Amino acid sequence: MSKIFKAKVNNTFDFEFAENDISNLDSIKLSDADFHIIQQHKSYKAEITNADFNTKTYQIKINNNNYKVNIINALELLIEKIGFSIGTQKHINFVKAPMPGLILGIHVNIGQEIKENDPLLILVAMKMENNILSPRAGVIKTISAVEGDAVEKNQILIEFE
Repeated sequence: MSKIFKAKVNNTFDFEFAENDISNLDSIKLSDADFHIIQQHKSYKAEITNADFNTKTYQIKINNNNYKVNIINALELLIEKIGFSIGTQKHINFVKAPMPGLILGIHVNIGQEIKENDPLLILVAMKMENNILSPRAGVIKTISAVEGDAVEKNQILIEFE
């Protein structure tokens, strides 16, 4: 059985697709962020211009038109279907690097009080700047990286009190 995903484009259009739909897509990866796609005998140039892994939000340029895409995975669909919502109190104590990359900038300081979705730092990976946002409100306890550091996937970057 294939995984099901939903995508909302520009907060207006909803699409549902299966994992095998992606694997059957006629596309060529030109670089880490650039793709050439053929759909119904039409050619498209696609570029991922920004990716936010915390919110699963991506900025994509297709033939020079910009789109904001939100991805919803199977677990989120199931939670929504059965009527549950994720609790308002989040118990996340660390922010880890979602992928290997280079720290371009840090927007917070130790002891700083922050809100959910406040920008924490910028991680450059695959030639794209990724804004890492706070997964919860809290106070910054430690910052384990400095600007210019190369970090590995799952490396702890920030700890909350």
